[in-house]
Amino acid sequence: MITPDYCRTMARYNAWQNQSIYQAAAGLSEAEREADRGAFFGSIRATLSHLHWGDLIWMARFEGVEGPGGSIATSPAMYDWATLWTERPKLDARIAGWAWMVSAEELTGEIRWHSFAMGREIAKPAEICVVHMFNHQAHHRGQVHAMLTAAGARPDDTDLPFMPDDAPEWR
Repeated sequence: MITPDYCRTMARYNAWQNQSIYQAAAGLSEAEREADRGAFFGSIRATLSHLHWGDLIWMARFEGVEGPGGSIATSPAMYDWATLWTERPKLDARIAGWAWMVSAEELTGEIRWHSFAMGREIAKPAEICVVHMFNHQAHHRGQVHAMLTAAGARPDDTDLPFMPDDAPEWR
């Protein structure tokens, strides 16, 4: 279904889009980033916090390491703006590094974890989990993009075919 090249492309897209929305959000005041804008997690910062937590959870599962703890319910409050601003580029580099190293065989395997949201052990095809991580990112970044635009900020376009050639290539 998916290939290592897909993972590398989506990791580049992730980094490009995060740089765009973080730069746009940095132009807002703290009050504007914290304002409840009617999205599922409320504010720009809370949505970015949830997304950061979600990426950490998925990367931990892919790498077979301990995750960040917390839950979906606590994820919007886990990271303040200063932490997100500092840690997001590091997490994007981690995702890109994983994408550079992932093999086709790993993508055909299975990932097992305990889902606190479902209250049970889960086993799913690795490729479904990887696609979900990238889809989850696009979904919540879309929410943030809409909130930023409504706040008067101007993040970049989000269309994958328009990703600049100079977006980070991890090759």
